[in-house]
Amino acid sequence: MAKKTMTSKPKKVSLSVGELIVKAVAASKERNGLSVAALKKALAAGGYDVDKNKARVKTAIKSLVAKGTLVQTKGTGASRSFKMNKATESKAKKPAAAKAKKPAAAAKKSPKKAAAALQTLAQSQPHQRRDRTKLKEKLPAIGLLKWQRTTE
Repeated sequence: MAKKTMTSKPKKVSLSVGELIVKAVAASKERNGLSVAALKKALAAGGYDVDKNKARVKTAIKSLVAKGTLVQTKGTGASRSFKMNKATESKAKKPAAAKAKKPAAAAKKSPKKAAAALQTLAQSQPHQRRDRTKLKEKLPAIGLLKWQRTTE
């Protein structure tokens, strides 16, 4: 007998149900949000088999509400209307703008902010030996720190 070679079908690389839902809700311009029925129609129009995967759609909606990505405007559970959370929309837009402003903002740090930044820098390196002089060199001119007051 000749050996048969198993060829696997290439898997479709597509977005998850949650990502499809977020796209559909973000695309809707309705003030009160998108209803579940309209959401299922949008998913079906995008080529997703909603009838086969009703449970997946329902759990995806619930998890997005729990994460805070979606806000439920009406109803409870996975029913009625949903819209995008304004806080997550603004967070998605701000990182690009914040990266451009960082060099200018670093020069104008107040002593409290600089001390907080130094502390987070020290905590971000837990497995390395924390040499305080090196940490202080990274953020100069922040005045006396707590560990300086107690040792001197």
